[in-house]
Amino acid sequence: MEKDNTGHRSILPQIYRFYFDGFRQMTLGRTLWKIILIKLFILFAVLKFFFFPDFLATTFSTDRQRADYVIEQLTPSAQGYTNPVQGE
Repeated sequence: MEKDNTGHRSILPQIYRFYFDGFRQMTLGRTLWKIILIKLFILFAVLKFFFFPDFLATTFSTDRQRADYVIEQLTPSAQGYTNPVQGE
């Protein structure tokens, strides 16, 4: 056992051993983890191509055009902007 400066056992190795032993002894849990990982893969890898097309790459041909578009969308235009009168 690893001990810290106060003579107590370090908590990190105990936590690691707890989870390591628990995952090693799982039977049904392994199947459930496989299902979870497959679902995450489907959500993040497969559906991304269908619902999140690369708008900037298909609309603009250069990095400069993409950067200008993003800056234009993120910063408000100063045209038509009037300062509010105090008290309103």
